[in-house]
Amino acid sequence: MTYQPPVRDHAFILADILNIDQYGDLPGFAQAPMDVVSQIMEESGRFTAEVLAPLNAVGDKEGCHWLPDHTVTTPKGFKAAYAQMVAGGWPALGAAPAYGGQGLPHVINLSFTEMTSSANMAFGMYPGLTHGAYSAILAGGSQDQKDLYLPKLASGQWGGTMNLTEPHCGTDLGLLRTKAVPQADGSYKISGTKIWISGGEHDLAENIVHLVLARIEGAPEGVRGISLFIVPKFLPDADGNPGERNSVYCDGLEEKMGIHGNATCVMRHEEARGWLVGVGNQGLRIMFVMMNEARIGVGLQGIAQAEIAYQAAAAFAKDRLQGRSLTGPKNAEGPADPIIVHPDVRRMLMDSRAIIEAGRAFLFWTALHGDLSHTHPDEAVRQKAGDYMALMTPVVKGYLTDRGLKVCSDALQIHGGSGFTEHFPASQYMRDVRISLIYEGTNGVQALDLVGRKLAADGGRAIMSFFAEIDEFVADHEDGPVLRPFVEGLAGAKAQLQEGTLWLMQHGLANPDNAGSASNDYMHLFGLTALAYMWARIALAAQGKIAAGDTDPFYANKLIIGRYFLQRILPDAASHLAKLKTGSDLMMALPADAF
Repeated sequence: MTYQPPVRDHAFILADILNIDQYGDLPGFAQAPMDVVSQIMEESGRFTAEVLAPLNAVGDKEGCHWLPDHTVTTPKGFKAAYAQMVAGGWPALGAAPAYGGQGLPHVINLSFTEMTSSANMAFGMYPGLTHGAYSAILAGGSQDQKDLYLPKLASGQWGGTMNLTEPHCGTDLGLLRTKAVPQADGSYKISGTKIWISGGEHDLAENIVHLVLARIEGAPEGVRGISLFIVPKFLPDADGNPGERNSVYCDGLEEKMGIHGNATCVMRHEEARGWLVGVGNQGLRIMFVMMNEARIGVGLQGIAQAEIAYQAAAAFAKDRLQGRSLTGPKNAEGPADPIIVHPDVRRMLMDSRAIIEAGRAFLFWTALHGDLSHTHPDEAVRQKAGDYMALMTPVVKGYLTDRGLKVCSDALQIHGGSGFTEHFPASQYMRDVRISLIYEGTNGVQALDLVGRKLAADGGRAIMSFFAEIDEFVADHEDGPVLRPFVEGLAGAKAQLQEGTLWLMQHGLANPDNAGSASNDYMHLFGLTALAYMWARIALAAQGKIAAGDTDPFYANKLIIGRYFLQRILPDAASHLAKLKTGSDLMMALPADAF
């Protein structure tokens, strides 16, 4: 199995659907005209396919190794690949020029990140978390902290982590016990244990910067008393280089079902020296900068693993001979036909393509709004873009990872008995992607966040804006014969999502369990509507190319896959609407001791 980076599809999304050249007068975009972006993507594809992808199975089979001195070694080849990545400047793509970055828009950096995750998800988590730490310090750190840490994090010379979870609490961070004791020099002594810390210890970077949630002595209980601290593995000396070893240690590695090449650590802070980021008791607000970026990154992992799993399944289906086509032999000279001739195999492959291609467009479209929320000169545009980022983040994370797991499961199914063995890669993709539904807030938490907070924020401004945008698109394109089925499908899905939203408004406040019981179906209904919108935009761009005389089958294939989505996947929206409207009575009726 050789990874084929989807450079063509990325270019189509950025150039023809999002038309990023229209933002050429904005910071970041000015340095990234489409011809430059195309070169970046070609090089991204080369690096990820040639350097990272060959290490994916190595990392899975070898894993990381914890040593008695509390250090961790990564799998063979990871350290050299990481050094090559840093030397190539890849971690700095989206970082600010003031701190040594290239200042490119996040939506462009996303292209490299997706290819990295497809090629080697476990490896990609190391620079991914480092960029999250960079973003949190950029958002909440002092100028001295930014000057000291950001250049090293931006380059990848230093790594970064987020230390949230503790043995007795996961998502409920209000229960955390890690304490911070103020010191006379302005620092704090941090004590406590954190678990499931991705990249908490490794041999890739010369220093690791831990961002740690802790409670300052005397702080309020619950989430109102949480502060954020920088706790470096090595204390920077006067010149900003790694100096004295800090008392933060890895006490062991988790044995996991997947992502074996990433070190998932138990971290012990034993009066480790740390420095407050921002204002005391406001740590969760700053950490959410990192967490929200991570949630978009996890949604990306769902698409990335779906992509590589689909590629493996399609290659296997074209090669594996078994049975004969129902309409007569297609490989008459051979003993059997390749299984790609069978409709049920085609169903799984087409389902996968329909989700991956629109899901990727949705991911990039959301990331573009993240860029616009920071750089656009028009306050109204910035507000709408920020609203969309807040509203779409739980959908990107929850829906795309749910569907990514389904694609990986179908890829294993297409491999048949071979997929259940470790001789083929399908099982690794399914084992690796499974964590994406859990970490950075389980998908159930994402669904609750969507219906409990994001919908009602600012009087429902974001969802109303999304509905209005869809209505405008439908009105502008409802008369085109090729686009008509896409527009009709989008209008129908939007109407169902609107009906589900109104049901939540009417029944969720009266009984919060109604909102909780409906949340998962609502998130999937939202995801289907978002993908219907993306397919309508994909069809518009593809048909435009065809109408202009472009005979490349790439565009005709887009229309085929899009119509398949309308016929075979979008009808699930009605099922999700029907289920969410049943309420919570039966779901909550059985007493706990009856389970």
